[in-house]
Amino acid sequence: MVLTDDDKNHVKAVWAEIQSHAGDIGAEAITRMFAAHPTTKTYFAHIDVHPGSADIKAHGKKVAAAIGEAVAHIDNIAGALDKLSDLHAQKLRVDPVNFALLSHCILVAIAANHQGLLKANTLVSMDKFLGRVGIVLTSKYR
Repeated sequence: MVLTDDDKNHVKAVWAEIQSHAGDIGAEAITRMFAAHPTTKTYFAHIDVHPGSADIKAHGKKVAAAIGEAVAHIDNIAGALDKLSDLHAQKLRVDPVNFALLSHCILVAIAANHQGLLKANTLVSMDKFLGRVGIVLTSKYR
């Protein structure tokens, strides 16, 4: 999935708009994923998965930090997320499908909190970007 210069500019513009509260968007996206896809909770049996819990907020911040790292290194997402890819593939063994589900929920959370931000071209760019992040995070699965 190739990101064009326009895609990269759209992604950077969205991130600039949401980065100050990206952890909240991450937490909301996780909450939405758990509500819409309850089986994704399987990988979080060790934390409190109730909406608004400290654990969900903390994980939302981790998700946001990873996305921020990918945005900051948009020309080398694989290099930026290499250690995170190892963690998910070798230790956590999260079902790769979950990354696509979370990506969708991230887009919904952004749209719900920033009406008008995700216009058609921007939405496509963000979807491609988050898809690329998901590919990177699952690249080391065997």
